[in-house]
Amino acid sequence: MSLNGLRVKVVGAGIGGLAAALALRARGAEVTVLEQAPELSEVGAGLQISPNGVAVLRVLGLEPALAQEAVRGRAVVLRDHAGGDAVLRLDLARHAPDLAYYFVHRADLIDLLTQAAREADIGLRLLQRVAAVEPGAEDADRAVLRMASGAEIAADLVIGADGLHSRARAVLNGADDPFFTGQVAWRAVVPNVIGLGPEAQVFMGPGRHLVCYPLRRGDLVNIVAVQERREWAAEGWHHADDPDNLRAAFADFGGDARRLLAQVDEVNLWGLFRHPVADCWQRGRLAILGDAAHPTLPFMAQGANMALEDAWVLADCLERGADLGAALAAYQARRRPRVARVIAAANGNAWKYHLRPGPVRGLAHLALRLGGSLAPGRMVRQFDWIYRHDVTAGPA
Repeated sequence: MSLNGLRVKVVGAGIGGLAAALALRARGAEVTVLEQAPELSEVGAGLQISPNGVAVLRVLGLEPALAQEAVRGRAVVLRDHAGGDAVLRLDLARHAPDLAYYFVHRADLIDLLTQAAREADIGLRLLQRVAAVEPGAEDADRAVLRMASGAEIAADLVIGADGLHSRARAVLNGADDPFFTGQVAWRAVVPNVIGLGPEAQVFMGPGRHLVCYPLRRGDLVNIVAVQERREWAAEGWHHADDPDNLRAAFADFGGDARRLLAQVDEVNLWGLFRHPVADCWQRGRLAILGDAAHPTLPFMAQGANMALEDAWVLADCLERGADLGAALAAYQARRRPRVARVIAAANGNAWKYHLRPGPVRGLAHLALRLGGSLAPGRMVRQFDWIYRHDVTAGPA
């Protein structure tokens, strides 16, 4: 169907919301993004944009700008926690030279998307807190957003890209029921005092692991450190913690990991909760995407990439669909099975890095070393179903 003149309101100016706005605007829709924050900014943190996410940024015309701001990843190295000895090196540059992996500061990606939105004449309205969402019916002429200010905003289509605590998700699915996974994560950004090159390092320890990779042309290093523990922490990225708590939790990590942890002077802590993938992604004139539809644990680094995929597929389905109802149904049908599979892979990934000392850990590390030595290409290709999936090529 033609999107020319379709009035779309996107709730949330995160990565998925801004990408959806750009994809819809390119097809002729009149798009406004509503953001509750006073400014479009992000706390310091890094992201891994894998080739499946890069594919979306490429067709939006944003890969050249991304490449200027980000570090292109050349390898992933799994290391033992104590001395930092390499267990497995996945050489992406050699075994997947046609694929682009980028490490980017979240704020830089938000800036890139925001600038593109402004250049595309997409409305960006700040301090817009949504109090209620009325999705309307397919045959109704509008959906309605009721704002905390008392204002009422009508739209032909509302897209809920409003994150973990999405009001739009609750309208479609009722109250969520996440559960604590028994894991917490810290994140921090520090100076690159170790001269870390263009690769991700994963330090594997008993009940814990630490991931680091360079940002901003290699000047900074992003740290994500995950620990298994019974005491839960609040969900969300913005809870400050004492850096000494992080260092104490990883006190037996040596080598480069220890040197990086010594540089941490600000750190955020959040509890890792598992949410179900939403059963319903759309109804009437309302659809959801990204974390609003499928909050993702960080163990495959796919949260931002899945949001980018959602954004493109939603716009593509709207353009291909005979009518709004059919288009939104097609969007859910194309996205939900893939997202569920990716999230299941992430849910099952952390334990591989957390093995305790003993025969199982020894055999697992031996298998990784042998795989890297005897079949390095196969080790790199094991997740091709994620990374080589290109939603911009059309329905599978």
